[in-house]
Amino acid sequence: MKGPIGIFDSGYGGLTVFKSIVERLPQYDYLYFGDNGRAPYGDRSFETVYQYTWECVRWMFEQGCPLVILACNTASAKALRSIQQKELLQNYPDNRVLGVIRPTAETIGAFTQTGHVGVLGTRGTVRSESYPIEIAKFFPEVSVSQQSCPLWVPLIENNEHESAGADYFVKKYLDELLSGRPDIDTLLLACTHYPLLVSKIRRYLPAGISVISQGAIVASSLEEYLNRHPEMAARVATGERREFFTSGDAASFEEHASAFFGSAIEARAVGGFQK
Repeated sequence: MKGPIGIFDSGYGGLTVFKSIVERLPQYDYLYFGDNGRAPYGDRSFETVYQYTWECVRWMFEQGCPLVILACNTASAKALRSIQQKELLQNYPDNRVLGVIRPTAETIGAFTQTGHVGVLGTRGTVRSESYPIEIAKFFPEVSVSQQSCPLWVPLIENNEHESAGADYFVKKYLDELLSGRPDIDTLLLACTHYPLLVSKIRRYLPAGISVISQGAIVASSLEEYLNRHPEMAARVATGERREFFTSGDAASFEEHASAFFGSAIEARAVGGFQK
């Protein structure tokens, strides 16, 4: 029986990735789940992020998703490997879970001329060291400098990202990252919320620094994955359906989601996810 591709995020940010995926692969059915009732994930422990992420992925499997994309850097950093190596092998051997870090690491080296990349992410993503580790596998010659931006997600989630007050924190974290590192020429937005701040980010960057968002990279990687694995592509429904679910309030999700997804959506709330 065929089912939708699942797109998971701790909240709204994954909708920026989902938007790019739908633009590139519109033929498939998709189910988006945002764990807004327990967001944000950025400062939570590895154990908690793993528990929350696996509960949500399992729920998506139960809805018929044969393939789930963790469109969340924190979940990809703290939960993906354990889910792949433990839960899938033991409980869902025919299903697959993919993340956003590896496909980004596989391509980021092509964007830099100086060989020095800056990574902007949540505390959880930065502390995991996932990006320096993964990028080194594909581009050992590339230097990676990281900067956590703990206030960016709350600003975005509270619709304050367009405010003048947000400028202070955008400039603050960029200055901290770039201080003493004049050769950084590429900035990776390693949180799927951050594209909503891209205009402000570019405002405070020196000329010559490019800003890379993950949506198009992940969408291209998913297309390649399905081409390499026709057995999985055959299990994905192609009715162009889009369903949206949240562990939080559905009305609030709908109100915020359009800024991330680019169009109005209808969401349903799902209970049973305990903090």
